[in-house]
Amino acid sequence: MKRRTVLKGTLGISTAMIAAGAGFLLPQSVLAAWPRSAFTAQNVEDAVRNSMGSSSMSEDRTSIIIKAPVIAENGASVGITVSSTLPKVDSLSILVKKNPSPLAGNFVLNGANAFIRTRIKVSKSSEVIVVARSNGKLYTAKHVVKVTIGGCGG
Repeated sequence: MKRRTVLKGTLGISTAMIAAGAGFLLPQSVLAAWPRSAFTAQNVEDAVRNSMGSSSMSEDRTSIIIKAPVIAENGASVGITVSSTLPKVDSLSILVKKNPSPLAGNFVLNGANAFIRTRIKVSKSSEVIVVARSNGKLYTAKHVVKVTIGGCGG
């Protein structure tokens, strides 16, 4: 049985490598579409404009709930949960104000329940900004995350 499993695995890997070598598996054709200009933006306003189409936002702390640590010992992997009670959320973006590229995540929800749990990189102590688009309007909420240096509370 182990011999058959090894042969099947070898055949599958060989087929994938041949397809990749022939150019059939290009990253642009395999991966989902993503807003390149939004992820390469240097500031929050440009990132929001490029990902959401507008940068005029109204603050709404009651409808957008951000659960993230106040102090993160490891800024390379900060757990964050975002949920919203706004009706028909089309898309949701997570931005970190002081990161070199502020846009940490952009999620297209198409009116689904807005609940996202992910990990983001926070390069230094900064505001984490969540922008949600609901019924054509942009709503935002903020949460400050302090990154300690080496976990020593700096």
